[in-house]
Amino acid sequence: MAAICVFCASSRRLEQRWLDLADATGREIARRGHTLVSGGGRVGMMGAVAEGARAGGAHTLGVIPQTLVDREIADLAADELVVTDDMFDRKAMMIEKSDAFLTLPGGLGTLDELFEVWTTAMLGLHRKPVAIVDTPLGGPATAGSGPGEKGGFYTGLVAWLRGLAETAFAREDALDLLIVADSVPAALSAIEARLG
Repeated sequence: MAAICVFCASSRRLEQRWLDLADATGREIARRGHTLVSGGGRVGMMGAVAEGARAGGAHTLGVIPQTLVDREIADLAADELVVTDDMFDRKAMMIEKSDAFLTLPGGLGTLDELFEVWTTAMLGLHRKPVAIVDTPLGGPATAGSGPGEKGGFYTGLVAWLRGLAETAFAREDALDLLIVADSVPAALSAIEARLG
């Protein structure tokens, strides 16, 4: 049993399929007997993953800065809600409280969290698995179709990261630290394998 931190979008304007993915992620974390660590919000995918985890019987821990509590978007149904002074303390607390990190589709905040935990792993500050779910977008890829135009949400990002290694701007072993999976179950299985 591990504490799995999920990074994902908190936008209120997302299509239902993204909320469904987050809900299914929470339920899968619960089915496997893990605890969910989240950003402590009740909106968007962040809220859906927490609701799914609780529906499946998982313990949920939310970590949220006071400014977001003041905006009344805190997940007050969380089994445990930690309120931090700011976003920097939030990330530090999420890293401390988690055994592994799973990144679902998201925007700039999600990418910031992903790169923080991946970079600190690369620097040897922790040995916690870091995974992204390159969720297939479905249908044929077309120019201008959005993130991961070649088939998955993070496909374009992953290709760019591989290019960094090919041009010596990133080390190959850094890329080896990042688990890339096309489904939540595959990502969680890979995380569990690394946790031993």
